[in-house]
Order: sequence, then C-alpha cells, then structure tokens
Amino acid sequence: MKLNLGRFILLFLLTTFLQASEYEWSVQVNKKEAHVNEAIHLHYSCNYKNSAELYVIEFNPTIDNKNYKIVILREDEKIVNGKKINEYEFVLFVKKAGQFSLSLDTLMKKTNKDSIENGMLGRDNANYEEFSLYPYKQKRVEINILETQSPMVGEFTFSVRQDKSELEAYEPFHLEFLVSGLGDFQVFKDVFYEIEGVEVFSEAAKEEIVLTADGYKGTWRKKFAFVSDKNFSIPALETKYFDLKEKKLKTLHFDGLDIVVSPVKFNKEQLLDPKKELLTFDTTYLYYLVTFIAGFLLAKIKFIRPKVQDSDEQLFCKRVQEVDTLEKLSFILVTHDAQKYKELIFKIENKELTSLKKLKNLICS
Repeated sequence: MKLNLGRFILLFLLTTFLQASEYEWSVQVNKKEAHVNEAIHLHYSCNYKNSAELYVIEFNPTIDNKNYKIVILREDEKIVNGKKINEYEFVLFVKKAGQFSLSLDTLMKKTNKDSIENGMLGRDNANYEEFSLYPYKQKRVEINILETQSPMVGEFTFSVRQDKSELEAYEPFHLEFLVSGLGDFQVFKDVFYEIEGVEVFSEAAKEEIVLTADGYKGTWRKKFAFVSDKNFSIPALETKYFDLKEKKLKTLHFDGLDIVVSPVKFNKEQLLDPKKELLTFDTTYLYYLVTFIAGFLLAKIKFIRPKVQDSDEQLFCKRVQEVDTLEKLSFILVTHDAQKYKELIFKIENKELTSLKKLKNLICS
C-alpha cells in the first residue's frame, strides 16, 4: 500500500514537472512601493515551448474586497516564431497601508488527444474527461503600501462653470463642477445642496473615465440649477486628496457664491386667468320679475344658468396653453408644483427641451 502511494506521489510530481516544462510564467510589477488606492500595474506572461494548441488558461482574478481591488486592463494571445504567448495585465488598488503580498491562482487546462479523436470521429462519451487540469500558483508579489490622509489619491484639477451672479426672480442660476485628472474617481463623493427658499435641481454625477496602467483617467462632473425669487448664497465646498506627483495632501476648493436676485418682472396674478364672476340672482328684482311673468304668460322666458367655475387643474392648463415663452412656462411650473415638475424644469433650464408646443402637450395631455 505504501509502495503504491509512493508511486502515485512520484507520478503526480513527474507529470506536474513535465507539464510545467511546456510553459513558463513570469510576472512584472511596475512599483515596489505605492500609496493607499494608488494604481499598481501587474503584467503576467505565459511563454510556451511550442504553439500549444491543446492549452487553455483560466485566469480572471478580478475582485473588489475590503483589502484590495483588481481590475483587468488587457488580455492577449499571440504566436511569435511558432511559440504561443498569453499575456494578462491588471491594475491593482490596495486599500490599507502596510506590507502587501499577493499570489494569484491560475488553472491550466490541456485538451486530451483522445477527446479530440472522439470529436473528429463523432463519438459521444459523457464519462470521458475532455481536459486535464493543472492548477498553477503565480509568483508572490510583495509591495509596501504607504498611508495617506485621504482615500482620494491621484493628480486632479478642479474647475467651476457658472452663470452671472445677478438674476431676475425665478431665473435659473446654472452651476457645474468639473474634476479632471488621473486617479480612482469612484471614491469621489457626490455633492448635494439644500438651501432654504431655493429650489435646487441637479442630475446624477457623470463619470467619463478609462482605465490605464496608471489608474483611471478622465473627468467627473455635476450640474446644478438654482431657482429663487430672493437673494441666496451657495455654500463653499472642499475635498481633500493626496497628490501623487507632489506627494502631499491638497484641496479641491469652491469658494461659494452670493447670488443677487432682482424683483420679478411679472407676478403670479399676471399669468392667471381673471376670475370669472358667477351669474347671481338679485332677490330685490323678484317683484318685477313676477309682474313681468304675469303680463306675458304666453312668452317664452329663457333663464341663463350660472356658469360653473373651472377646476384648479383646468385653470392651470389654461395658463400653460396661454404662455408664449419658455421662461414664463418654467415660472408657472415652479410656482404651481416645483417638486412634481422638477425634471421638466431642469430640462427646460438646460435647454434639453426647447419646443414650447411639445411641452404644453406633455404637461396637459
């Protein structure tokens, strides 16, 4: 029994050695020291002794946990001088300071020759193993991770686009934040504003980024529209990040703004239909009416029925149909129900919707 077990172990080691001699793995790391959340480029390469048609590799270590994140950058297979080369590139982000080590698992799958013959001859044997599997442990990578005072790491610039700071009442004030550069934009926190007496409209932050060997490169942007009938202030904003180029903590800063609002050019009442008085019947004329009826019994008397006053929704739709500019329409929506028409107001102010006719039909359809 011991002899059989020894032979089995020897055969396994010999098979593994022979298989490994058919290919050779190597790994390259672009830095031995990095900061928390700094991009680290990993390049794995498998070089075969021949064209290796029978080999397939399973190697996808993409992961995002509390300690680190790995994202695939590129995968390639090519034949050079009759020899196959498989290459895999990943970007690693380590989330905690300290000594970091990583050894990735790979599975080498070799198609059995008998399986190929069975396929060519049309045989179907479900009990037959088509692949021989050879697990492979990649060389361990050691990296020293340095602490930073901010989870946001990279090289960034911050810019602000804004309207003039003096407005008419209910005229929207547009504001846009733009962060551009190189780093992990996904750790950048979203921005929200709540200002008393001001309707704040915003859309979700948009990222336009691509992954490179040095990390994510691109832009992060956020747009706002502020609507009010009185002066207001937009609070200051700042976000700290660790600058990889200057190796120090820096700040993306917005000073805040004071917005001056002039009195409204037209008020609510100017946009409302004049209230139509209901037809009323004065009882002081009852005597004369009875006398009139007595004198003309054969005459046909037609009484005008009081006209029923329109509902609030009907009046609102009339106001919408009668406006002649997008500015007045936006004003009506804000004063009628800003929350309900929040999305429409934002699209009007950002000129995403410009057809007055279509807007009227959309609101009162």
